[in-house]
This record gives sequence, structure tokens and C-alpha cells, in this order.
Amino acid sequence: MARLNLLRFSPFRLNRLAAEFSGALAADYARFGIDIPEWRVLATLGLHDGPRSAAYVVRCTRTHKSRISRAVSHLAGLGLVERREDEADRREIMLALTPAGRAIYAELVPVLLAREERLLAVLDPGERREFERLLGKIEAGLGLMRCDEG
Repeated sequence: MARLNLLRFSPFRLNRLAAEFSGALAADYARFGIDIPEWRVLATLGLHDGPRSAAYVVRCTRTHKSRISRAVSHLAGLGLVERREDEADRREIMLALTPAGRAIYAELVPVLLAREERLLAVLDPGERREFERLLGKIEAGLGLMRCDEG
């Protein structure tokens, strides 16, 4: 019978790394009263100048729609995100950062990028490029949406 060594199983290793990275970053945005799904909403919307749909955020973050819905409600309550009716399709609700949401996003981005830099400091520049390339290759193989392009 074949056995699976969980600690050598790539999906488990990637999930474990993601959990460690998320936990390390969470302390930075927790001081604003937001959690991981809420930061994912802010980060996705902050990448774009115009509004995006909740469905877009779900596809980009691979976070369940109920968690995104709760995150949006909390962020709206904090005055960081606003809901807008889509002009083309009134059934679709569009999301946009408010000026306060943009300010928090602008404050957090350099902090989070610095933390990412510290977390990846174990890799030399060539290894970092290769790591990014390989992650992109796996994402493309899974058909994951490039949210920085759309």
C-alpha cells in the first residue's frame, strides 16, 4: 500500500506556507480592525482605480462568497468600502474603496511589502525570481485568474 508523507506533499506544504505568511501579515492589518478576508477585499480593490464586483473579488482571492460578503459588510460599516449599483447591470453590486479605505490601503502596502521582503530574505535574488516564476507557472497550470490585469 502506498503511503503519503504529508510533509512532502506539495499541496499541504503550500497551504502551510500560506497560513504562516498570512498569520505574519495579519498582525499588520489587525491594528486597523480588519482580518484576512477583509484585507483581501481591500487589496483587490486597491489594485484598481475603478470599482469591481464582489464576484471579481471572490474569483481573485479564491475566498468563499459568504466570507467576502461578510468582509464587505464589515468594511462598509467601517466606512472603508462603498457599494455601488452597476450602471450596465442593476443586479450587480460594484465595490469601491472610500477615501478612508484608500488611505488605509496606502498606509498598509509599504508595511506589508517590507514584511514580505523579510519573510523571503532566505532566498537570494535569483532564487526569488525562480520562486516567482514557478508560482506563476503553477497558477497558470491551475487556470487561476490574473487579477492585476483586469
